[in-house]
Amino acid sequence: MITVNELGKRAKKASRQLLTLSNKIDLALSFIADDLRAYEDDIIKANKIDIENGRNNGMSESLIDRLMLNHDRIDSMAKGIEKIVTMDSPIGKTLWQNTTENGLIIEKITVPIGVIGIIFEARPNVTADAAGLCLKAQNAVILRGGKEAINSNKAIAEIMRNAIEKAGLPKDCICLIEDTSRESANELMRLREYLDILIPRGGKGLIRSVVENAKVPVIET
Repeated sequence: MITVNELGKRAKKASRQLLTLSNKIDLALSFIADDLRAYEDDIIKANKIDIENGRNNGMSESLIDRLMLNHDRIDSMAKGIEKIVTMDSPIGKTLWQNTTENGLIIEKITVPIGVIGIIFEARPNVTADAAGLCLKAQNAVILRGGKEAINSNKAIAEIMRNAIEKAGLPKDCICLIEDTSRESANELMRLREYLDILIPRGGKGLIRSVVENAKVPVIET
């Protein structure tokens, strides 16, 4: 299993390569949408393992429903990616401009963040949503989902990684932490050398834990 530090190193390298490959991003996203549908059976097969494990561990039916993936939900994931394709790129937009008395033009222009870490809980659709949005904004992403959805997340992440590679992007623009222990989450929160910002997506407990313990900048959602 690849360590969190190694994933950080790979994602940082990929984020730098991505700076010169912006023309391939929409194609990569289109390939992701296509392959989510094409490999639907693989995703559902992995998801059934997560559901079975959840039931064996006493997970409530409401959480099982959040975890479950079927044809309609996978199609919805693909449509979400296709919607991202239609959006304008948020990069390279001039937010502010001023010309000084001596003719010097000063501009504030949107640029990629670099490497974004996202910690989330049971919903495996977040794997696709989060990766798609980060990629559109020309960022690499390190995903760390909950143990309840690990098999689903691995299947989705591998499909996405292969899809973006077909479009000419480095696979490591999308990285998934497969270690679901608490320590892996703590490592991600401390990954100052490689991680530029961390976003928790989930309940109040998760968000509070990230805000209180992270050593990297955090966007509190």
